[in-house]
Amino acid sequence: MIRLIVCVLCWVLLSIPATLAGFPVLYITGRIDLLWKLALWSSSAGCRLVGIRIRAVGREKLEAGRAYLFMSNHASNLDPPILVPLLGQRITIIAKQEVFRIPVFGHAMRAAGFISVNRADRASAVESVRGAVSALHAGLGMLVFPEGTRSPDGRLLPFKKGPFHLALQAGVPVVPVTIQGSHEAWAKGSMKLHPVEVVVTFHAPIEPQQFGRKEDLLAAVRAAIQSALPEPPHEPVTADPASR
Repeated sequence: MIRLIVCVLCWVLLSIPATLAGFPVLYITGRIDLLWKLALWSSSAGCRLVGIRIRAVGREKLEAGRAYLFMSNHASNLDPPILVPLLGQRITIIAKQEVFRIPVFGHAMRAAGFISVNRADRASAVESVRGAVSALHAGLGMLVFPEGTRSPDGRLLPFKKGPFHLALQAGVPVVPVTIQGSHEAWAKGSMKLHPVEVVVTFHAPIEPQQFGRKEDLLAAVRAAIQSALPEPPHEPVTADPASR
């Protein structure tokens, strides 16, 4: 628990200079660039200071300046601060509308091009997809966790179909990403943080146009992400009761 507290304190303390330098520039110029870079720096530095070692594999597969829809497994609250600084581009995310009401922070999210959604309102969900398509076409990347929530044991959960509908609509390349080790570092529901190596694997981009159905695109992305995860343990073989 002590290491987790230290990690959170590191992020809080490192965010102070980022806020003091980045927000005045944002309010004066309307540009998020400096605040974005400082936020990425504080995220990475906070992880390193508590012993989280990050190793990226396969980033050479990405083309500089091209917008990608990144889809990653999700097993820890560490995933966003570990992954986002490695993407090499500004990204947008879809976040619940309540977050945008937080003073100052909400303004920064809007300036960064983040997209608000009311999950209880279907019309709002449809509008958020349109906003995401527009952002991708404008050159922003996007990060999605298709499981929709953190895995409790590090294994892949079923994928939601919404992100794949978005991918087919936007037509931008999908980059499957596998994060291995974040569950061991900080598991869902745990108050313990462990200093381990986290390996982030970027798989080859997948063109959505190659797939006629979102189910087929989903299967291809899931297979790529699973390929860099440990094999799930086999269930013990038991005798068929009928054979006894």
